[in-house]
Amino acid sequence: MNIFDILGMLVERGGSDIHLLAGVPPIMRIDGDLVPVEGVGALGEAELDILISPLMNEAQKKVFAEKWEHDFAYQFADKGRFRVNVYMARGKKSAALRLIPAQIRTIEELNLPPIFNQLALMKQGLVLVTGPTGEGKSTSLAALIDRINSTRNEHILTIEDPIEFIYEPKRSIISQRELNEDTQTWAAALRSALREDPNIVLVGEMRDYETIAAAITVAETGHLVLGTLHTASAAQTVDRIIDSFPAHQQAQIRQQLAQTLEAVVSQRLLKKNGGGRVAAFEVMSVNNGVRNLIRESKSYQIDNILQTTQDEGNILIETSLLNLLQQNLITREDALRTAFRPEQLARSLGG
Repeated sequence: MNIFDILGMLVERGGSDIHLLAGVPPIMRIDGDLVPVEGVGALGEAELDILISPLMNEAQKKVFAEKWEHDFAYQFADKGRFRVNVYMARGKKSAALRLIPAQIRTIEELNLPPIFNQLALMKQGLVLVTGPTGEGKSTSLAALIDRINSTRNEHILTIEDPIEFIYEPKRSIISQRELNEDTQTWAAALRSALREDPNIVLVGEMRDYETIAAAITVAETGHLVLGTLHTASAAQTVDRIIDSFPAHQQAQIRQQLAQTLEAVVSQRLLKKNGGGRVAAFEVMSVNNGVRNLIRESKSYQIDNILQTTQDEGNILIETSLLNLLQQNLITREDALRTAFRPEQLARSLGG
């Protein structure tokens, strides 16, 4: 079995990831569970090289030889793209591949919260989709960008590592830039963005304070900036941004963030009863109350505002999980394990 057979098998089974590691057969992630590929034995060094090498061109192989790890995208015929990380583990070449579906799903197909319809109309500000790797952040942002692309005449600029979804111009024009291929750093690409006449800027990942500062500056200058962070709750997202800056800059960033932040959507994927996966969301649409809490360094009170302003589209993830439980879509155990505030969810469940 070659690597293309394995990629095709993952696509057919609706999986999300492939792991190639020494000492075990190829592993697929299906509905969140790790499942070995049947009929393939444990991989040795030679087998790993045979599977991984066809995914890389000569330039990528050279980078990997120099750095021992490399991120890139691989187009698998017309069935989808894979985000690939090749790395060394115990002295042997290894790889993790994430499937990026060929078809961009819509806001409705993904059953995203209603706030996404409002976000698609925004002209400026900072919008963040947060959560760990593998929770569907890129898929949600792709749906949002595709809605804008379909309904507005704009210039959309993306900065990604690597480029994931490929957007075809509809009503908008789209410039997609890839780290290490089209630009050297996130911050440099964001500084350059202001000279590229964009209306919307997507930052694939806000990894450090330089990138965050540049993104906030772009938002301040009248652009809509979309980005991701590996944070949990809305309140934690605010704290993570502030804490990423040196102490002497935090007061200024707090003021800038209060002015520019428009929404934070935190999401988690859970195993769905009967097969597949379903998403739970925490939504913070930033109102004057939230802006004041950010300015006054009282982010610990944000949860209270989310609970009392559900009519504005705000929701705690525990409420979202409770709704999924009431629809019998997920298990109680998964809900409690996913909750940001498990004690609060347990009280709502009566235990």
